[in-house]
Amino acid sequence: MSRYRFRFRRFWAIVAKEFIQMRRDRLTFGMMVGIPLLQLTLFGYAINADPKHLPTAVFCADPGTFGRTLTVGLRNSDYFDVRREAASEAEVERLLRLGEVQFVVHIPVDFTRRVLRGERPALLLQADATDPAATGNAIAAVNQLADRALDRDLKGPLYPLRAHVGPVKLQIHRHYNPEGITQYNIVPGLMGVVLTMTMVIITALAITRERERGTMENLLATPVRPGEVMIGKLVPYIMVGYLQTLLILLAARFLFRVPMRGSLPLLLAFMLLFIAANLAVGITFSTLARNQLQAMQMSFFFFLPSILLSGFMFPFRGMPGWAQGLGEVLPLTHFLRLVRGILLKGNGFLEVWHHAWPIALFTFLLLGIGIRRYRRTLD
Repeated sequence: MSRYRFRFRRFWAIVAKEFIQMRRDRLTFGMMVGIPLLQLTLFGYAINADPKHLPTAVFCADPGTFGRTLTVGLRNSDYFDVRREAASEAEVERLLRLGEVQFVVHIPVDFTRRVLRGERPALLLQADATDPAATGNAIAAVNQLADRALDRDLKGPLYPLRAHVGPVKLQIHRHYNPEGITQYNIVPGLMGVVLTMTMVIITALAITRERERGTMENLLATPVRPGEVMIGKLVPYIMVGYLQTLLILLAARFLFRVPMRGSLPLLLAFMLLFIAANLAVGITFSTLARNQLQAMQMSFFFFLPSILLSGFMFPFRGMPGWAQGLGEVLPLTHFLRLVRGILLKGNGFLEVWHHAWPIALFTFLLLGIGIRRYRRTLD
């Protein structure tokens, strides 16, 4: 009966065995240490729900003193980074549609003269509100700025112009999502998140599963070339990706009432590029991993930064520069801008192409690495 009793010696032998096995599986051990460190770094340093220094353009039609003072006040604000001085309304529209700026401040004609007359001229703030979380605090800050920026010049005889309600009126136009509905921003982004999660994980298991089941030898015996195998494995998952996309588009239209101002055929065309990018990641992981567990671990290690650094969960412009640099490498970052630009802004091919070519470059590089690694597995 003694063998059924708990023995510390046998218990410690099992513990030692698990540590030895953990040491031999270095990838798993690295994931156990690396993922908590990655989460700590991203949540502690990169994630910021109160973005500041947002790119801003000024369209100033008044060369007077108060117009210049207001522009300087915007430059000195923590929330606004004045990068452009627009020359026309057409340029203002282009900057907002392309996403090059988050805000445009219009200083109207005769702004200085009307302030001196006490007429409280209207100051127009146009905002790209596709991501309401990125604009809320900045809009609140500009209200205070409009009231206080001119105080330095309103002295002496002009002091009475410092009315309780402020010397100017602020009008805010939220473009593309005037009601600030969160679903308009989240639901289109879910297309990219769902495709990233499923496509990478499914394809990461492809060649790894062949190796574990012993069917890799059958592929070795066939005259199929590595590129043919890779593409042949990708095509079925491309079809699955399009099925997922159609389901999300139907839900977005009929359940969440997301506006679809742009061309759906254009979106579906670029969707192929994004699906291919994620499949290239998955198939490359499958050639690197020795078993399905490692393939899953690699997939999760890619998915976590993608969802946190792409601008899906947190405002992209609120992250520090190094985090934005990492995010620019990820296909999901560019796809979110692309899909929101087409659906919410009605952008066309020329307006979204600069978001598409980084995805294409990423796809070709990863697919080349995957094919090269697959040749090594054949050898």
